[in-house]
Amino acid sequence: MGDKTWLPFPVVLLAALLLPRAAGFTPSLDSDFTFTLPAGQKECFYQPMPLKASLEIEYQVLDGAGLDIDFHLASPEGKTLVFEQRKSDGVHTIETEVGDYMFCFDNTFSTISEKVIFFELILDNMGEQEQEQEDWKKYITGTDMLDMKLEDILVSIVTLLKKFFSDVQLRLHLGVYQQHQVQTKQKWSHPNSA
Repeated sequence: MGDKTWLPFPVVLLAALLLPRAAGFTPSLDSDFTFTLPAGQKECFYQPMPLKASLEIEYQVLDGAGLDIDFHLASPEGKTLVFEQRKSDGVHTIETEVGDYMFCFDNTFSTISEKVIFFELILDNMGEQEQEQEDWKKYITGTDMLDMKLEDILVSIVTLLKKFFSDVQLRLHLGVYQQHQVQTKQKWSHPNSA
């Protein structure tokens, strides 16, 4: 596990850095991830950033004993910007320099319990100019479009699950009601057997 994991580097940002006036506008970009961190392990992620952009990292421990994790955020030079111990959640926003920012989730203090961690990255001011917000869509790559389609699929799955669970709940209520009806019928059918 402790290997480096590179997050996708948006093509919009690359275009904004390499062709400053050609790409021009980039919207707020956000990504969210959920992963399982085994006991005794540390997982680090890297996010390339331009100068004077905004990087916001929000995290939450969803499952695991204590619902806590150590969190570390470091600048491209390796300077510690944030270090939190045994926190269940956190939100941190920084103005960036050019380079790769490292953030780590550390579960080395736990010898038994794995943790399920959700985190979201929000990248702002990635070189935006005064243009219409819709202009950024022409720079979407195939993988970005795939993410959008996956989000649509996820919404459909969540809707189906809600319907499924409400159906299960209704069936449970019907089952309890029917069982009560049978017990009442048996009770009145044999009044002296009790």
